[in-house]
Amino acid sequence: MLQFIIGIIVLVVGYFTYGKIVDKHFGSDETIETPAHRLEDGIDFVPMGEGRVFLIQLLNIAGLGPIFGAIQGALFGPMAFVWIALGSVFAGGVHDYFSGMLSVRHDGQSISEITGEYLGEPARKVMRVFSVVLLILVGTVFMTGPANLLSGLKLFGLGSFDIWLAIIFAYYFLATILPIDKIIGKLYPIFGLSLLIMAGGIGFNLIAKGYTLPAFTTASLHPKGLPIWAMLFTTIACGAISGFHATQSPMMARCLSNERQGRPVFYGAMIAEGVIAMIWAAAAMAFFGGVKELGEFYYGAAGGQPGGVVNHISVALMGGIGGLLAMIGVIAAPITSGDTAFRSARLTIADAMGFDQSGTKNRLLLAAPLFAISFVLTRVDFNIIWRYFAWSNQTLAMIVLWAASSYLVQNNKSHWMTTIPATFMTAVSATYLLQAPEGFRLSTTIAYPVGGVVAVVILVLFLSKVKTFKAKGLQK
Repeated sequence: MLQFIIGIIVLVVGYFTYGKIVDKHFGSDETIETPAHRLEDGIDFVPMGEGRVFLIQLLNIAGLGPIFGAIQGALFGPMAFVWIALGSVFAGGVHDYFSGMLSVRHDGQSISEITGEYLGEPARKVMRVFSVVLLILVGTVFMTGPANLLSGLKLFGLGSFDIWLAIIFAYYFLATILPIDKIIGKLYPIFGLSLLIMAGGIGFNLIAKGYTLPAFTTASLHPKGLPIWAMLFTTIACGAISGFHATQSPMMARCLSNERQGRPVFYGAMIAEGVIAMIWAAAAMAFFGGVKELGEFYYGAAGGQPGGVVNHISVALMGGIGGLLAMIGVIAAPITSGDTAFRSARLTIADAMGFDQSGTKNRLLLAAPLFAISFVLTRVDFNIIWRYFAWSNQTLAMIVLWAASSYLVQNNKSHWMTTIPATFMTAVSATYLLQAPEGFRLSTTIAYPVGGVVAVVILVLFLSKVKTFKAKGLQK
């Protein structure tokens, strides 16, 4: 289990070292009054304690990503550990911190407005549409997924998909329009602790019961022959870096009592998610005796569904109670990302329109159309559309990192902290689109160099803009 333990150490040490460097470079200042206090309205702007905000942020960003994504990523082999550890510390943590703290510095505005501030009006308009569409898709899928699981469990004797869908639909609607501290603020800390306890129990049992991991290799072990570059980097998104996080961070930016909370809440939640992903990637590889055996179970008994792997491992390692906790976690995780997806969509539209959200009527005017669209989408086959989520998710992260780089340049600070991961994610997004089955299906001999060229070209264009900006500054 040495690879797993080293990965956990990298994540923890990364938080206490690189996380501090990121925070210092940004320049968080506890003397600056945060939007939670300055714009407090009892609805979206509500000051909360650090621990509470951290757990809410963790549930906001987690969804099924650090569990399902990690299991699917484990099919590639031990390189999954490298991506989770380094991705979380140098890319995901940086992305989440800047998306959250830039929102704090801009009155809690949504990521589309912040992007427009630093990349221009065209980027703002694209991000507005991009963000809202992505959030509606996330909210809808995280509604239908739990409904299917609950109907299968026949919880409380209810085995109807439509009844569970209606119950979740009603909950989502209330969570979207009610003050953030009424439902989300009360339930999320409980669910967050449950998610951490469940992951901790799995990790402890892996070590205590002497499970071993396959020998480290940089080669892909995927049973379907999928290449590590760039498939692995989109398969494990929420456990390393995810653009979806940038749509969630502004909600907590409106609840931070002090800017010093930024590192534990934004960077820290990403590291915690990385730890969860590391645990589930290790469990998937070790429990079945290797990647090959994992693939046989995954595509065989589990029917290609990560949920089957989660349940099987949890029951075996932690008994019946563990299996129940696992299913609760698998159900709660998407629900607690789905409701905030709709809430973020409402806030994104409100920010774009300058539409006051202090009144219940105004919140209903924006929420109702969102849920009407979502209801229609629950009747549509999402299999094809949802395949593009992985790409759009990482593309969103790429855009946010470039916006953060622009912010640093405009504030006369070194931009490489965000520019390097931005360039990397540009290469990932471009390459994935070129080679993926749902993309252009080009061979790796074409996709790899073209994806790299796209990233280099964008980097060169950015650096030329930086040079021009600095020249104008010197002229003044």
